[in-house]
Amino acid sequence: MVPHLRPLWERHRGRRLVEPFCGGLAVTLGIMPSRALLNDVNPHLINFYRWLQRGLHITLPMQNNERMYYQYRERFNRLIQGGKAQSREAAELFYFLNRTGYNGLCRFNRNGEFNVPFGRYKRIPYVTDFSRYKSAFANWQFTAGDFQEVALEPDDFVYADPPYDVEFTQYAKEDFSWEDQVRLAEWLARHPGPVVLSNQATKRIVALYEDLGFELQFLQGPRRISCNGDRTPAHEVLAMRGV
Repeated sequence: MVPHLRPLWERHRGRRLVEPFCGGLAVTLGIMPSRALLNDVNPHLINFYRWLQRGLHITLPMQNNERMYYQYRERFNRLIQGGKAQSREAAELFYFLNRTGYNGLCRFNRNGEFNVPFGRYKRIPYVTDFSRYKSAFANWQFTAGDFQEVALEPDDFVYADPPYDVEFTQYAKEDFSWEDQVRLAEWLARHPGPVVLSNQATKRIVALYEDLGFELQFLQGPRRISCNGDRTPAHEVLAMRGV
């Protein structure tokens, strides 16, 4: 998405970038705003980013080993249940599990427990020193919660990349339903500043954003992760207002 978003962002780069669904930070790192408010519903992801702001250096032993993986997964879930999900250890374990788990998935059950099975990688190039991210993240604020809890300012440039309008949306313990898609669209339409949204171009997504007065641009986007390894192009849409 970055090649499509960069020219839109360049017109407004003096503004603060806000991502209500920051995910893997591909867009933010791709355009490198001086100021950003980055939110995700997954608190464990946000905890990892907050530790990166401190110059995280992982001391946890890491191997592409099935026994180690399930031991660490159990330990991570115990930290969650024990109220230590914001600890440095939790951040280190989250990184290991995300790199080692099946197909790069980040998935939690309804009890909030990480439940991705062991992956099938021949080799994993683990990173232990994240100190180079400290300066890049210095002026970025990270929050965890529902997108409507994000404290927008009227001048913000908002880029929203929610779970796509497909059957599987449970990246966190809360599902992202069609009602949430509608709630998001209406929330974005109320923002007075520039807004860009990306989603799968299903008929109902296209109709939803057309009805709210967004300008639509259609493009083909390669699927990088899927449950069955499918990499066929996905028909995607950019919905824009005020850009």
